[in-house]
Amino acid sequence: MRKEIIELLKKENKLSDEAISELKDINIHDFSEIIEEIGTQPTEHIKASEISKDLDTTWAGKNLYVFDEVKSTNTVAKFLAMNGAENGTVVISEKQTDAKGRSGKAWASPIGGIWLSLIVKPNVDYSKLPMITIGTGVAVAKAIERTGITSAEIKWPNDIIIHDKKVCGILTEAVTTFNTIDSVIIGVGIDANIDIEDFPEELQDGTTTLANELGRKEDENVLIRLFLEEFEKIAETFNNGDYESILKDWRKRSYSVGKIVEVREPFNKNFDAYVVGIGREGALIVEKIDGTLEKVISGECIIKK
Repeated sequence: MRKEIIELLKKENKLSDEAISELKDINIHDFSEIIEEIGTQPTEHIKASEISKDLDTTWAGKNLYVFDEVKSTNTVAKFLAMNGAENGTVVISEKQTDAKGRSGKAWASPIGGIWLSLIVKPNVDYSKLPMITIGTGVAVAKAIERTGITSAEIKWPNDIIIHDKKVCGILTEAVTTFNTIDSVIIGVGIDANIDIEDFPEELQDGTTTLANELGRKEDENVLIRLFLEEFEKIAETFNNGDYESILKDWRKRSYSVGKIVEVREPFNKNFDAYVVGIGREGALIVEKIDGTLEKVISGECIIKK
C-alpha cells in the first residue's frame, strides 16, 4: 500500500524526488488529506457532482473521491479507511492499472468501466463477511436491472453474469486491528461502456459489457448512483438482521444453483459437485459425487455444465 500511495502522490506532482527519498523517515499516513484533495480534482469522464446531483441516499456516497488513474481503488480506499474515512465513503477511478480480483487474479480496468470501492463499517464479525459480498451482488444486479437489462444473474460468490458472460466482479476485503474488523472495503468493477476488443484477448469470449447488452452506452455517473442507492437499501436490510430477504433476492437471480461445478477451495483439493443452494450465512451448499452435502465458505466455483 505504501508504494502505491507514494506513486500516486508522485504522479500528481505532490512529492518531489528529493522528498520521496526522505519518505523512509516520514509516516505515509500524514498524506491522507492530500490524497483526498487529489480525489476532488476535476476528472474527464466520471464526475462526483453528476453522481451526487440526484443521489437518494442517507450515507452511501456522501463522500466521493474520483481519480483519473490509480493502481487499485481498493488500495486507496483501504488507505483512507485507516485514516478516518467515514462510513459510506466511495473511491472511484476512471482507470486502474494494477487491479486485482479474487485470489490475486489480474483485473482489466480500462476507461469506460466503473471501478469503485466503498468503505463500510458494519460492526460485524468475520462470519458475516460472505453475506456482505452476497448483498453487494444483489445491489449490483438491481442497479443493472434499472438500466433496462432483465437478465442479470449472480454467480457465487462475486460475479454478475449476463447471457453466460461476466459483466461485473466484486472483491471484499476487511481492514482489521488484531481480531476486530474496523471497516470493510467493497471493490466493484462493472464493464459498462468498454469495447470488448479493449480487454485482453484471453478474456474476450467470457466477457460482456452493459453497452453491448443494451445496444447503447449507459451514463457511468447514473449507474454509480443507482448502485449506491441499491447498496444502501441492502445495507439497511443487513443491519436489521434480515438476511433471509437478501438471500431471497439472491436466489431469484442465481446463476450457480442447479449447475455442475468444480469447487476450488483454499488449501483443499478441487472437487466436482452439484450446486443445491445457498445457506443463511452466505455459504454455497453443494452435493458431492458421493451424495454428501458440503458448505463452501470461500473459494470459487467453475461452471462445468
